[in-house]
Amino acid sequence: MELKDKNILVIGGAGFIGSFVVAELLKEKVSKVVVYDNFARGKKEYLTTSLLDERCSIFPIGGDIREIDILNKAMEGMDYVICLAAMWLLHCKDFPRTAFDVNIAGTFNVLEACVNNNIKKLIWSSSASVYGDAVELPMTENHPFNNKNFYGATKIAGEAMCTAFHDRYGLEIIGLRYMNVYGPHQDQTAAYTGVVPIMLNKIDANEAPIINGDGSQAYDFIYVEDVAIANVKALKSNITYGFYNVGTEVQTSIKTLCDLILSLKNSSLKVIYKPYSEDDARSLVQNRIGSIEKAENEIGFKFETSLEQGLKKLIDWRNKNN
Repeated sequence: MELKDKNILVIGGAGFIGSFVVAELLKEKVSKVVVYDNFARGKKEYLTTSLLDERCSIFPIGGDIREIDILNKAMEGMDYVICLAAMWLLHCKDFPRTAFDVNIAGTFNVLEACVNNNIKKLIWSSSASVYGDAVELPMTENHPFNNKNFYGATKIAGEAMCTAFHDRYGLEIIGLRYMNVYGPHQDQTAAYTGVVPIMLNKIDANEAPIINGDGSQAYDFIYVEDVAIANVKALKSNITYGFYNVGTEVQTSIKTLCDLILSLKNSSLKVIYKPYSEDDARSLVQNRIGSIEKAENEIGFKFETSLEQGLKKLIDWRNKNN
């Protein structure tokens, strides 16, 4: 599918992943890329370079997926939509009602607006959280949904609604199940941030990084630019419906991750291990690595950035941005 002369709305386009998706789209011969964002977590400075391109703009009258009339207005004249707007995992844990309003009702609003505005294709951000803990590795897209947390529940509901809208209205939809995404533009100091920024913040403060449990819990870490490429490849593909893992199929334990970060930072700090809290021991995923076969075969996506390369890029970005 060609993107030449097409208009694309990127919902959540000023955020961590969204800002990289916008930059990736501008490498194509698109006519227009419009960012729709409420800037709750996104930042205009993440779009500084993209906004130098006259094809890129920010929708001027709001950008919340709960604002149905504004959302519909933003989709007028658009060919495609990429939706990355969502409340994050730990935020959903503490504010489940808002998680419902944003991640479930908001997703319905996006789907309905796509139908109302004759959008040709929607790329929707799901999550590997739908799987919960692995019962087999690597986890294929047919892995059972063993999720136990609010965030994963909202993504399962979102996927079900995507399926229903595709079946009822013929809306072309690809859902992308991201593994553990890291990189520049991720919240580095907020209360709801990821394991990589937390470790880096500790080391930069000359404090020993803390690992819960014994560090054997293992995940699939994928660099944010690769995730952006996956979005564009999904949009350009001839696939009209489906859900795909976006990961590396590389298993990395938290201990290995921490050791690598310490090495890249030339730090001699010693790791502190502490037991999980009762709540975390019950609810946190301990093992999740995604199969990349389906995404590679059907939408032509395969990651390009190794964990070490990605961490170096992140550290360089942090150093430049204090």
